[in-house]
Amino acid sequence: MKRRAKIITVFGSSRPQWGDLHYAQARALGTELARQGFVVCTGGYAGVMEAVSRGAKEAGGRTLGITSAFFASRPNPWVDQEIRVKTWQERLFELVKRGQGYVVCRGGTGTLVELAVVWESFNKGVMGRRPVVAMGDFWEPMVRRVNEVEDSHRTRERAHEHPIRFAASPGEAAEYLAAQFRGRARGRSVRRKPRALSKS
Repeated sequence: MKRRAKIITVFGSSRPQWGDLHYAQARALGTELARQGFVVCTGGYAGVMEAVSRGAKEAGGRTLGITSAFFASRPNPWVDQEIRVKTWQERLFELVKRGQGYVVCRGGTGTLVELAVVWESFNKGVMGRRPVVAMGDFWEPMVRRVNEVEDSHRTRERAHEHPIRFAASPGEAAEYLAAQFRGRARGRSVRRKPRALSKS
């Protein structure tokens, strides 16, 4: 029996446009995720959401878009399946629930909230650990400061690997996610493992 493809939810800004560096990076990310056999899930609208969906479709992949009646926008043309909910809050939690792994691109307050909800869901045990990759180093200062607080309340018995990894490229992010689902015990490893959050 063929295994059902894993869904990767990608978070990121709605502002990047065609020709922007961050649009191009998100498009490449969609391509790499599709090549690894993932279904790409986004918020369904413009910017990073459009670019990553476009990249996935151009590589023969499948895309989901979680949209909301709260917004007046239509989904971008690279969404295969639109899942429409009523409120902004429902959209946020549907994006988190659908993802079996996550990639966090450069973004503003909306992306910050999405990352925080995933992280807090792990901390509170609302859902089990799932792989999370942050693109580049944009989020690292914030993650580092928050982790200082987390570490101060964490006993040695509760210590565990930090849930957020940092990838320098779309290919690195996609390979890491694929390796997580294959299981590193099988002897397959990524070409370059994304950075963990260092203690320094």
